[in-house]
Amino acid sequence: MSQEETGAEDRIDEESAIKALSEQQMVRREKLAKLQAEGRDPFAVVTWKQTHHSAEIKQKFEELENKDVSIAGRVMSFRDIGKASFIDLQDRDGRVQVYLNAEGLGDEAYAHVKTWDLGDIVGVEGYVFKTRRGEISVHAKRMVLLTKAIEPLPEKFHGLKDPEQRYRRRYLDMVMNPQVMETFKKRTQIIRAVREYLDALGYIEVETPILSTIASGAAARPFVTKSNALNLQLYLRIATELYLKRCIVGGMERVYEMGKDFRNEGIDIRHNPEFTMIELYQAYADYNDMMELCENICAFAAEKVTGGTKVSYQGTELEFAAPWRRLTMTDAVKTYGGPDFSLVGSDEEARELARKHGLEEELKKKLKDCTKGDILNAAFEKYAEKELIQPTFIMDYPTDISPLTKQKPGDPTMTERFEAFVYGRELGNAYSELNDPIVQMDRFTQQSKERELGDDEAYMLDEDFVSSLEVGMPPTGGMGIGIDRLIMFLTDAYSIRDIILFPTMKPLN
Repeated sequence: MSQEETGAEDRIDEESAIKALSEQQMVRREKLAKLQAEGRDPFAVVTWKQTHHSAEIKQKFEELENKDVSIAGRVMSFRDIGKASFIDLQDRDGRVQVYLNAEGLGDEAYAHVKTWDLGDIVGVEGYVFKTRRGEISVHAKRMVLLTKAIEPLPEKFHGLKDPEQRYRRRYLDMVMNPQVMETFKKRTQIIRAVREYLDALGYIEVETPILSTIASGAAARPFVTKSNALNLQLYLRIATELYLKRCIVGGMERVYEMGKDFRNEGIDIRHNPEFTMIELYQAYADYNDMMELCENICAFAAEKVTGGTKVSYQGTELEFAAPWRRLTMTDAVKTYGGPDFSLVGSDEEARELARKHGLEEELKKKLKDCTKGDILNAAFEKYAEKELIQPTFIMDYPTDISPLTKQKPGDPTMTERFEAFVYGRELGNAYSELNDPIVQMDRFTQQSKERELGDDEAYMLDEDFVSSLEVGMPPTGGMGIGIDRLIMFLTDAYSIRDIILFPTMKPLN
């Protein structure tokens, strides 16, 4: 068959499917209209008292056997065996079988139930028992149609498998793919575990502005909006860092925020324009304390959701228990086949090294404007990053790419900063926080020059934040962890879209 014939056949199949769907929708609308004319409008039902869910009925069968229960959910299958029928009812926890017959419901009610469709949402009152085959079920004594599904569910053998459709119609994805519901339950468990761990250490959870006149605290491109009331340009936050440090100045000592950040950048399997981060700050701590905290948070969350600290991710076993491997950025580059930057003295020497090793592609600006720190970071991304499979801390980042970080004692070219990597991906970023207002202003001024040179990811000057440092911020350790990334690892999710309920999608029209 030619390509043209194959394409034509595919179009015919698609058109037939659309026509069939439309016909089924029309049939269901006619059923709804008939119900409404009879005074049985399912959309007029305002409530249904659930006493139990499917999992509880199965787990507590001995206690509930022959006891009355009231359940509700979606009809996922209907098997008619003449004088009796079986329904698979799906609720938030899974499925439970419902047995119904004319004797239990009455002839009229039983006949009425048999006109319902797959996907309808129903309420069932009955008693718990086991069928002759040993399946825990509910013997229906009363059934009520609570919601009429106008659109048929996807055909059961093929289901809803197209990723594009699954992300666009997550509500249908959760109905048809039980593992999706489990993933989002685990997401909640992981977020709860992180909060639980920090709360137990005396951290205070706060909320800081999402809209601000300055987008700073990270090297990222912001979303821009406008306040009509103030006639003022505003930005969606790219990080919570500078506000949380103000809380440390104010005396909170231990503070965190779990929430959304927004970055106007690429979309791929690891990036979504809005994503969930946790940032935390602890007075009288440094980046070593943050490494220990990072290990413990991740291990605690892993144990809560998986029962242990070893996790299988995309066929690779990851061990989240402490201690994680620790390498300086310079050593990591050298370890994985890159040049030895400890032998590089000047920016010009580094630029020559970049030419020699073909690092221009990894650089975020023109080579002539790059410093040694820029080039070391590019070499790290080229040689080392993809090799960091097991949880690893990469420490001691160049000062010129770490504008909010304290310098290492005795080495002004490096800072007390680390990034956590798992499976070749950045999971977290942390510093011994810079608290010298004079040095901070100098760093911001340098970043402003970078912006003038065309680097729209350079940090914006935040004079009010510098003023807060002038009031006095104690020595502080701070860290940000990508919650979505952590959830991906702990749920074995290939794409970030698999663990965000409604990921950002381009409209179809």
